[in-house]
Amino acid sequence: MLNKPIEEIIMQNGKVIGVKSEGEIARCKQLICDPSYVKDRVEKVGQVIRVICILSHPIKNTNDANSCQIIIPQNQVNRKSDIYVCMISFAHNVAAQGKYIAIASTTVETKEPEKEIRPALELLEPIEQKFVSISDLLVPKDLGTESQTTCDDIKDIYKRMMGSEFDFEEMKRKKNDIYGED
Repeated sequence: MLNKPIEEIIMQNGKVIGVKSEGEIARCKQLICDPSYVKDRVEKVGQVIRVICILSHPIKNTNDANSCQIIIPQNQVNRKSDIYVCMISFAHNVAAQGKYIAIASTTVETKEPEKEIRPALELLEPIEQKFVSISDLLVPKDLGTESQTTCDDIKDIYKRMMGSEFDFEEMKRKKNDIYGED
């Protein structure tokens, strides 16, 4: 069902049993999806501003790094939320030669989100081009255990789907799994 329009999420006795697309139904026992597909099961708790910037230079004071992550702590900019910056470049085959892509984001706290993200953008100057988007931050109204639908963080998804925490110890390979020995 990837890259297909969703017509309907099919429910039976309060549980998901399938997804209908272009007249076809794909049956399932559980559904993991973007919150936009289950608008009646999520609620808006805020907004996030994201700014994608095209640069012709690495970020200052990063030792000319081709990639980096920067977190601007909330208390340094008098906010409740941190501001995040991620930069990748031509070295990762995501931009033209000599170009860098920086993404700045934070939770919106005022009626002027572009002012809120400004400390991050100042780190990136000069900016060749920027694309600003503000999107709703949606969270599930319930845990999803009854309906078998869920929409966020992977470990949380696992817990809500399976009813227990994921046990990473069980994922460790034994020597014979790797080498085929007893």
